[in-house]
Amino acid sequence: MPSRKIEDLHPDLQPLCREFLRCCQAAGLDILITCTYRSAEEQNQLYAQGRNGKPGPRVTNARGGQSEHNAMIQGRPAARAFDIVPIVGGKPCWDDKHPAWQTAGRIGMELGLNWYGRPNAPFREFPHFALARGYQ
Repeated sequence: MPSRKIEDLHPDLQPLCREFLRCCQAAGLDILITCTYRSAEEQNQLYAQGRNGKPGPRVTNARGGQSEHNAMIQGRPAARAFDIVPIVGGKPCWDDKHPAWQTAGRIGMELGLNWYGRPNAPFREFPHFALARGYQ
């Protein structure tokens, strides 16, 4: 099962994630982290979804070892990304047209995070926030 622990993020991403959650709360958003680190095997299972007869929609273009969620440092999880979902009315809101997504995205970008819900993202993935390129 993928991790939701902030401690499984890259050391440089941990304080940014905490600040992101604080700023979202201050803006009136209730945010749930759905994934920090996931293993290459878990990534491959997600990659297979919607492909080769496995049911469900395609949710990633990254295979195991290619995802920012699979990063390790010295044998320990150090994911370079986290996924979220806004909680609206006590339930996860996956509707990317809901204004909570744009508010969360703006907050993430103001903190210097790479938000994959932005219009010019290489692929659109609203829940995905990552360290900016250049981090090791």
